[in-house]
Amino acid sequence: MTLKQLSIFIENKGGTLVTVLDLLSREGIQIIASSVADTQDYGIYRVLCSAPERAGEVLLAAGINLQLTEVTAVTIDDVPGCAAKAVGALSDAGISILYLYSFLWQGRGVLVFRADAPEKAVEVLEKAGYIDSAPLF
Repeated sequence: MTLKQLSIFIENKGGTLVTVLDLLSREGIQIIASSVADTQDYGIYRVLCSAPERAGEVLLAAGINLQLTEVTAVTIDDVPGCAAKAVGALSDAGISILYLYSFLWQGRGVLVFRADAPEKAVEVLEKAGYIDSAPLF
């Protein structure tokens, strides 16, 4: 399944993350999953939320830089080894994962990732039984 993700660029200084969270909270936008990757000077706050387009508009209006990107999400059983099998299927097909994060949702594991060949990744994971047409949330 393909989802829209916000990649929000924030400075590594006190208060910047809370500003983003406050803006989203005031709009009633629910964060479903998030991850921060940082460097010396800035961070990339990746967010899956209830209203990604609206969240993007709100943050851009506040002068916060971001990109709205598509990522792939797959559900897996919440048992040891399932993530390894899903990632292994991609690796066996020659697909590289650029980044990945995971979370639990309604008793299932969810892997969210960006691949170097997203269409091929979806094909491989559909064939392996990891992607269905039901909305995730």
